[in-house]
Amino acid sequence: MKKLLCKKAAEVLEGLSYEQLMDLVEMPADEKMGDFAIPCFTLAKVQRKNPAVIAVEMKEALSVHKSVLGISQLENVGGYCNLFVDRETFTQHVLEKISRPNLGISPIGTGKTVCMDYSSPNIAKNFHVGHLRTTIIGNSLYKLHEKLGYKVVRINHLGDWGTQFGKLIVAYKKWSSKEQVEQEGIDELMRIYALFSKEAPKNPKLIEEARAWFVKMEQNDREALAIWDWFKEISMVEFERVYEMLGISFDYYLGESFYRDKVPALIEELQEKQLLVESQGAQVIDLSPYDMPPCLITKSDGGTIYHSRDIAALLYRKANHHFHKCLYVTGLEQTLHFKQIFKAIELMGYHWHADCVHIPYGLVSMDGAKLSTRNGNVIYAEDILKEAIGRALEAIEEKNPDLPCKKAVSEKIGIGAVIFHDLYNQRIKNVDFSWEDVLSFEGTTGPYVQYTYARAKSILRKNGMQNLPSDVDYRCLVDDIPFTLVKILMGYEETVCNAAQKYEPSILAKYLVTLAAAFNRFYHECPILNAAPAERNARIILVDTVQKVIKDGCALLSMECPEEM
Repeated sequence: MKKLLCKKAAEVLEGLSYEQLMDLVEMPADEKMGDFAIPCFTLAKVQRKNPAVIAVEMKEALSVHKSVLGISQLENVGGYCNLFVDRETFTQHVLEKISRPNLGISPIGTGKTVCMDYSSPNIAKNFHVGHLRTTIIGNSLYKLHEKLGYKVVRINHLGDWGTQFGKLIVAYKKWSSKEQVEQEGIDELMRIYALFSKEAPKNPKLIEEARAWFVKMEQNDREALAIWDWFKEISMVEFERVYEMLGISFDYYLGESFYRDKVPALIEELQEKQLLVESQGAQVIDLSPYDMPPCLITKSDGGTIYHSRDIAALLYRKANHHFHKCLYVTGLEQTLHFKQIFKAIELMGYHWHADCVHIPYGLVSMDGAKLSTRNGNVIYAEDILKEAIGRALEAIEEKNPDLPCKKAVSEKIGIGAVIFHDLYNQRIKNVDFSWEDVLSFEGTTGPYVQYTYARAKSILRKNGMQNLPSDVDYRCLVDDIPFTLVKILMGYEETVCNAAQKYEPSILAKYLVTLAAAFNRFYHECPILNAAPAERNARIILVDTVQKVIKDGCALLSMECPEEM
């Protein structure tokens, strides 16, 4: 509706383009000020007129075309031109649009590929709460882009190469056994790695042995690679269990090791382009002109490093997927690393360096609640998810003990609560994890949104799910409360677009809370099943539209909505 309004308005407003109007037009917080408003303050500088004068002229120009624009009334307030839409026409437009396939969302990404690098845990280490953030944010961004028609290539860039594996092999040979690792799995690998870290400062020979084993790995030594591959298999079992709980999968598990044989070609290209310089025996790209430390390509012993493997990975992804964008969802602390990588790509002469985007996020802190942890203050993702499910089940037993399929519902509520709590916060901000906030059935939480969906589905079941009316009198939805709900529904497509384009799932999470709050007000103040036939039919269609949007929006956040709660 905003697009239609701006398109038509641009035809009658001299000197204003469609794009300018799209940037200007806003929805006032106070409904009494109109359904849309065009502030004229930025135009005052260009036209050298008082904003109030421009607003009057705009009103006069638009008044002639009210019926074409779907406007019922225009008003001037200071430097604003306020527009009131024809509510019946507007409501019909919104509800019919959302009833179309894909909820009427335009596939703007058709024909474009997005490579998305997220989750990426380290082999031989448990999946901790930090990996949970990148996994949840990345998966939501994947779903948002897919919703808009993009082909998304989901890549799990495992941390499966480097000197740390030399350390782990040394630790395994000194302090463990095949039987112990098979019995304890990843916990045993973490135990012996921690033991190596404790003993290495006392015994420098351990570091030398670790480096020697990693050199063997780089030289394709059969024994070294066999142990490394075994550790990798053990780790994947752990990772897959968490991914299954979250309902998440990937197109490729291509860790750092996959790109190690592609680094020699990268080094050759860098040498041809005269980008490599020697620094204390190592080969680097000098980035001092750009106020950055050098980008290390090979170490003094000739071994590769994650910088070189990441550049090789980017070149591989461009060559094989021809991406429109390549997105990296990693912590804020890796900002410099990706600046170096993208600058290296630019210096190599590749114009698509601007299509590579680092999407950083903040840290997670806990509120001191007792959690199931296995090692000090490290908090594991699986423990958090299991704790959330258990607490959700306790809440169900207390509030609705006769609910069918309580275990399945508690999984949807518990896991959904953790996901929503993370995504509701702006991703760059640090998240303070509080169980009271996470699992509350009121306020800005996942359970509140899920409960709203379940309430809408309950209404539809009582009405008869197959008995949706085909004949709707949209005049029954023009009163303030239902019309506010319609206006919020109108913003769903724009919300999805903004969340994807700004790489910010919190935009969608906040929208869902706003929609849920408006629906609950509608539910409490507007009779539905007991209304007169025409009003009942119209309100049932509105309820059905709301539940579709909530379910779709939650799915884009990687949450499931229980039919009953």
